[in-house]
Formats: sequence, structure tokens, C-alpha cells
Amino acid sequence: MTTWMRCYWDEEAIWFYFEVDANGWVTRQIELQGSELTPIAAASLDEWRRAQQAGGLGEYERKFGLTAELPVSQWQGYEAEQLTSQEFEQAWGAARREIAAR
Repeated sequence: MTTWMRCYWDEEAIWFYFEVDANGWVTRQIELQGSELTPIAAASLDEWRRAQQAGGLGEYERKFGLTAELPVSQWQGYEAEQLTSQEFEQAWGAARREIAAR
């Protein structure tokens, strides 16, 4: 079952939004920085894998970032706020549009 959540990292003033699969792996990740919620990442694990296979991983990571490398079961020290799929999709769409326009 897919779940959606967000966490705030106070040290860098970043909201992290996560889409997590049934095994606890992050499949999509959004990072919004500062009070303006400026998108600094909106990465998809599937897209990342395709970019890796095509030899374009560096370009993909520079533009969209990357997803967490560990499953959520191994994370420590975070407090997740559950989101609905609609809340995640709204944030995903807005972040992707802004990043793609750069």
C-alpha cells in the first residue's frame, strides 16, 4: 500500500514530501525550502532508474534531485505528518512545473 507523508527539517528550513511504497521505499520525493516553499527537488525513483540506464543520471539529479536511499523503516529522528494522495499530488505537480521551467 502506498502512503504519503511530509517531514520538516528545521536546520535547513526544508519540507520533505514522500510517497512511500508497501516495502517502505521512497518512490517520489519533493523538497521545498524556506518560507516561500521554493522547490529544490522533485524526484521519482522510476525516472532516476531510467536516467541511470540511459546514461543521463547526472543531468537528472542536477535538475530533479534524488529520492532517499534508505527505506523509511531505517530512518531515525523524524516526525512524519500523514498526507492524502491528493495533497501529495498537488505539491508534486506544482514543484515539477516550477523545476521544469528553470
